[in-house]
Amino acid sequence: MEYVSTRGGTRVVDFEGALFSGYAPDGGLFMPQRIPSLDRDTLQRWSSLSYPELVKELCSLFIPAELVPRNALNELIDRAFIRFRHKNVVHLSRLKDGLNILELWHGVTYAFKDLSLSCTGQFLQYFLEKKQKHVNILVGTSGDTGSSAIESVRGQKNVDIFVLLPKGFCTQIQELQMTTVIEDNVHVFAAHGNSDEIDEPIKELFADVDFAGKHNLMSLNSVNWSRIMVQIAHYFYAYFQCATSLDTTPLPMVEIVVPTGGGGNITAGCIAQKMGLPVRLITVVNSNDIIHRTVQHGDFSLAESVKATLASAMDIQEPYNVERILWLLSGSDSCLIKTLMEQFNISKRLKLPEDLHRKLSETLGSCSASDQDIVGAMRRCWEENQYLLCPHSAVAAHYHYSQPHSFLCLSFLSSIPRCCLAPASAAKFQDALLQAGLVPQIPPEITALTSMETRSTRLEWGWDWAQVLRGQIEAVTQQW
Repeated sequence: MEYVSTRGGTRVVDFEGALFSGYAPDGGLFMPQRIPSLDRDTLQRWSSLSYPELVKELCSLFIPAELVPRNALNELIDRAFIRFRHKNVVHLSRLKDGLNILELWHGVTYAFKDLSLSCTGQFLQYFLEKKQKHVNILVGTSGDTGSSAIESVRGQKNVDIFVLLPKGFCTQIQELQMTTVIEDNVHVFAAHGNSDEIDEPIKELFADVDFAGKHNLMSLNSVNWSRIMVQIAHYFYAYFQCATSLDTTPLPMVEIVVPTGGGGNITAGCIAQKMGLPVRLITVVNSNDIIHRTVQHGDFSLAESVKATLASAMDIQEPYNVERILWLLSGSDSCLIKTLMEQFNISKRLKLPEDLHRKLSETLGSCSASDQDIVGAMRRCWEENQYLLCPHSAVAAHYHYSQPHSFLCLSFLSSIPRCCLAPASAAKFQDALLQAGLVPQIPPEITALTSMETRSTRLEWGWDWAQVLRGQIEAVTQQW
C-alpha cells in the first residue's frame, strides 16, 4: 500500500512516510493509491467484531505487515484503547423516535478525536523507537483536537508537540484540557484569532520544506492520514450495530449522520462507502455552512467571516479534507484537483465542475443547523430521553428530528435505520447546556481542571505567529 498526494506533485510514500507528514510537499494531502474493496463475506465476518477488532482489521489493510507485523499492530491498538472509560470503547445509545447515538467520546478528553489520536500516538512511538528519532508535532485546534493530540504524546521523550488554540473560541473546559498539561514536551499557544487564522502560520511552516525537513515537522490534525484511517472504523461499527440483517440481498442500507468541521470524519465515511459499506452519508454543519453549500450547489466559497456558534469545534470556513473527498470522487484525478485547489487558494471561491458536483451530491446529503436549531434538538432529546447531547451531536439530532425518522427504500420497501455520530460529551459544553435550559452533569475529572495549574504562551493579534513558532521549534531542536 502506497500513498500519493491529492495534487500529484510528490513521490509516493509508504504508511510511515504519510504518518510523519503534514501536508504533502506540493500542498496536497496524502491518500492511499488504491482503496481496498470488501466483499459480502468479509462484511458478514466482520459484523460480530468489537470496535477495537474492527480498527485492527481496517488498519491492517492500509499498513503492510512488512512495515508493522500484524501481532505488533494488534498490540499497539490494544494499548491505544487502555484509557477509555467504556468497556466497548464506543457505545450505541438507542433513544426514542429512532434516534441512535453512537457515542465516540469515552476517551480521556471526552471527544471522538481520542479514538484516532490514541492509535496514531502508538504508531508514532513504534517508528520513533525503532529509529531513535525525534519529531516536532504542530497542531491547530478549534477545540478538541489539541487536547486529544496532547494526551496521545504527553511525556514522550522523542516527541515535542506545539498546539495553537484560538483564545476565546474554545470552551473553558477545552482550553483547560490543554493548558493544564504541564509536561516538558507540551507547548501550548493561546492565539488571538479564530480557527482558520491559526491554520495560516501552520501552513506556512509546512510549506517551508527545508524548515519542515530540518526539524522533523509533522501534523496530528486530520491532515494526517492515520487519523482518517482509524476513523473509517466508526462507520463499520455503526453499520453493524444498526443494520437490520446481513442475510438479505442486497445488503441493507444504513444512514449515518456526521457532524462536520474540518471534514476528516466525513472523509473517512466516504472511504468506507468506497470500500463497499452500504451506507448513505449525511454531512451536517452549523451556520458555517461551506460544506453544505458545496454539496447542495457546488459552491466551495468562503463566507465573509467565521460565525461563532454553540458548536464551536465546527466553526471552520476552510474544511481542508474536502480536497480528499473531491480527489476520491474525481477518480484520483490529481491534475484536476491541483487546478481546483490552486484556484481556491487564490480567490477563496470555487464553483465545482458540473460532473464533480453531481458525484458529490450523489455521495453525500447535507444539512445546516442554526444555534436555535441546536438548542431545540438538545431540549427535545432531554425531554424525550433524559439524555444530554453536546451541541455538535445536537446538529446531527436536529437533522434527525427535521426528517422522518426512517424513510422507505423503494427497492425493497423497508425502512432504513439511521445512526447519528456523537463527537463529544455534553459535559464539555456547560454554557450551551445552560442556554438550552438544561443542567450540566460534570464528571469529577473535568471539575478538577478549574483548580489546576495552567501554562501557555500568548500570541497577540498582529504578531508574526509563524516566526514565533519557528523560534520555539528551533530552540527545542537544539536540545537534541
